This record gives sequence, C-alpha cells and structure tokens, in this order.
Amino acid sequence: MRGRGHAAGMSHRERHRDRGVRRARVSLAELGRELREARRSAGLRQVDVARASGISPSWVSQIERGIASDVGLRVLAVLLAVVGLDLSVRAFPGGQPLRDEGHRRLLIRFRALLPVAAAWWPEVPLPMPGDRRAWDAMTNLWGLRVGIEAELRPTDLQALERRLSLKKRDGAVERLILVLADTRHNRALLRLAGESLRGPFPIQGRAVRLALQSPEDPGGDLLMLA
Repeated sequence: MRGRGHAAGMSHRERHRDRGVRRARVSLAELGRELREARRSAGLRQVDVARASGISPSWVSQIERGIASDVGLRVLAVLLAVVGLDLSVRAFPGGQPLRDEGHRRLLIRFRALLPVAAAWWPEVPLPMPGDRRAWDAMTNLWGLRVGIEAELRPTDLQALERRLSLKKRDGAVERLILVLADTRHNRALLRLAGESLRGPFPIQGRAVRLALQSPEDPGGDLLMLA
C-alpha cells in the first residue's frame, strides 16, 4: 500500500509538470509566430533582429520556429520590442494545483464524518471536454450528487466562493460542501467574513455535522471546519 501511494504521488507531480511543459511549448510557438510575422511586416531580416537584440541569428530562427528551449522572458521581451511588440504575461486558472499531505489529511478527517454507506470518489474531473478542473472528492448524500472542496489556508473567501459557484455550475453536482482546515487563520477569516457567506453557504458550523447524518436534504450548500 505504501509503495502504491508513493507511486501515485509521483504520478500526480509528473502530470502537473507535464502540463506546465506543454503549456510552455504552446506559448513559445505562438510567440515565435507573432515574432516572425511582425519582423516580416517591418521589413526586417533575422540578422537585423539578432544584431539589435544581442543574440545570434540562429537563435532568432529557433525562437521563431518554436523549437528554442530555455528562452527567458527578458530575451523574448527584447526580441518583440525590436519588431514593435510588447510582451504581456499573465496567469489564469487551469487544472488543479498540487495537493500536499495536509490536504489529504483534511479530506480524511471529513470523510470520517460521513455515513458509512456514503460513496467516496476522489478527484472527479468536471464533465466538460477540455476542462482540467476536478472536484477534490464527490459523494452521494440525501439522494443528491455532492461535490467536496477542501482548502487548507484560503486568503479571500469571497473570491473562493465565486470560483466554487462557477465550478458547481459546470460540475454536475447538486450540493457543494466546502471544508476548511480548523486553524486559527481560517477561524479568523470566517469571523471577518461574517454573514456574507450565509447566502452561498447557508448550512454552517454544527448544523453541517447534523446534516451529514440526516437523510433529508439540508436545502443549501455547506461550509465547515474539520
């Protein structure tokens, strides 16, 4: 069992690394095409761009073809500036972040609160082609499909609620349970949020533990510390 768990963890890390490498290749290929098109539109040769950028013409050629490796942002920004373009870099949600041992233990603590007969499906992808999001787990309670999200240390509960609202809309679940680690940081965050989370998560605190053991639908999404 221990060996399989270690292998699963390594596989997870490899998938995250592979996704990052793939995204880098795609982005470099797109930037290379834009560089080539802008250079030609400006009537510049590769040697002209290379001389102005302080790199070799062969490297300019490799970057334009998207086959150069380990190209830094500074080099890309300089090349694009030479042909009249500005480099813009941004990050956006895509896929699940790497989860650590603390996250796994939090899900174990929550699962122990479920009825014995409740199903447990870990890491369930959203049913949308090309969507890399996944539920941390899913279960079946109250005759409904329930998505479970576990967070160790969120910093903005309103932003988290908005993200989960979209995830619930796309994720083929009828109820959502947000499980936060029972820490001083998270308790303070909930106090600061006050009643603002009562709308999206009307079932909170001790009422959640009672609802988990009840056969009746609690009538809304749930938020708890575990």
